[in-house]
Amino acid sequence: MADPNRDAFGDFLRSRRERLNPKAVGLSTARRRRTPGLRREEVAELAGIGVDWYIRLEQGRAIRPSVTTVDALARALRLNKAEHAHLRALTRDADRRRFTRETVPETLRRMVESLDQPAYVTGRRWDVLAWNAAAADIFIDFGRLAEADRNTLLYMLTDPGARRLFAATWAAEAKRMVAQFRATHDLWAADPAFLDLLRRLRMGSSEFAIWWEAHDIRGNGAGQKLLNHPERGLLRFEYATFQANDDPTLKLAIYTPV
Repeated sequence: MADPNRDAFGDFLRSRRERLNPKAVGLSTARRRRTPGLRREEVAELAGIGVDWYIRLEQGRAIRPSVTTVDALARALRLNKAEHAHLRALTRDADRRRFTRETVPETLRRMVESLDQPAYVTGRRWDVLAWNAAAADIFIDFGRLAEADRNTLLYMLTDPGARRLFAATWAAEAKRMVAQFRATHDLWAADPAFLDLLRRLRMGSSEFAIWWEAHDIRGNGAGQKLLNHPERGLLRFEYATFQANDDPTLKLAIYTPV
């Protein structure tokens, strides 16, 4: 397993082990435990692998677990579908290319701008690369921001306007976004652009550090958002995201009023 994925792999194993209740996997809690969660040897036994092998995996050693081993660890740690997929992704060779901001094809840009409902395109680092007037009206006019500030995580976690717009749902929505972004981040953990984004998020949001340390993973999906617009009042949208065929790293988000 190639660096930096192996460190993220080990960190994720440790975070899931420490959150798991021994009772949930049928283990006795009679013995006093100094730390929460399962012991390393307990996870190894549940997964049917050697303790030394598991310790090396959690320490981020340069070893590559088989698909069978990864699946056994997922079962032992009671991972959900998104977490299991993330664990598998971390065993693949890391992309050694330096991150560069993506470019939106003009055809896709014109299509987004022509839509009446809010829509925007983001890249793998969740930078906002294209948007339309409806999105600028509901959320924020990204055109007024410097290119380095056009990012949905920065907007959601550091812009006071986002807190006012999402109101009572802000914390749940922001926490969900952090868990979704974590799945992408761990594949680019050593890249300077991702490190810079984390630095800015930690500086701008006290909540971010807490949610980030939890190492939660969530998959992307459709849903609803309830907004408290300063001029239009309460608004409810259904939203869905789509990958672009021209470049799968581009994600199109479209919001439909309910």
